[in-house]
Amino acid sequence: MSTAELMKNGEDKMQKAIAACKKEFANVRTGRANPLILDKVHVEYYGVPTPLRQISNVSVQDGQTLVIQPYDKGILTEIEKAITKADIGLTPNNDGMVIRLKFPQPTEERRKELVKTVKKLGEEAKVAIRNVRRDMTDDLKKIEKEENMPEDTVKGFQDDIQKLTDKYIKQIDAAIAEKEKEVLTV
Repeated sequence: MSTAELMKNGEDKMQKAIAACKKEFANVRTGRANPLILDKVHVEYYGVPTPLRQISNVSVQDGQTLVIQPYDKGILTEIEKAITKADIGLTPNNDGMVIRLKFPQPTEERRKELVKTVKKLGEEAKVAIRNVRRDMTDDLKKIEKEENMPEDTVKGFQDDIQKLTDKYIKQIDAAIAEKEKEVLTV
């Protein structure tokens, strides 16, 4: 492995950690309707568990209501059962044509809990990035031994690894701040 590969692989892993963190953030309910909350809902469709968003059109109606319009009206009750079973904390309302999910405004206490959850998820992402940094440093030491690199070159690469880590930690901090603001906005 070359140092260029080491840096590229490390950066790819850090980007994946941020993407995973943002995906987790999307599952934190804020009182605003977000179709991403339905990503873990699978509907039994002709005997096959199918992601809800593949068999229906999901739209945001008024900022606090999701409207699920299945392509096949015959599976409305199956969708309703799947949403209830997925335990996303919302009660489906079936009117025979579409299913509506109303997002209640969280209480002040609940908002504070959600902020704690967001910070915890962010901290987990930071730990993942620091683990990537540790792995990169270990790999750098192996390359140093194999290629008999000068000490100042190794120090330069270590600085680059730290700069990369700092860059992604800042991105996570920004994502945490953004999600926190979203959660606390009434």
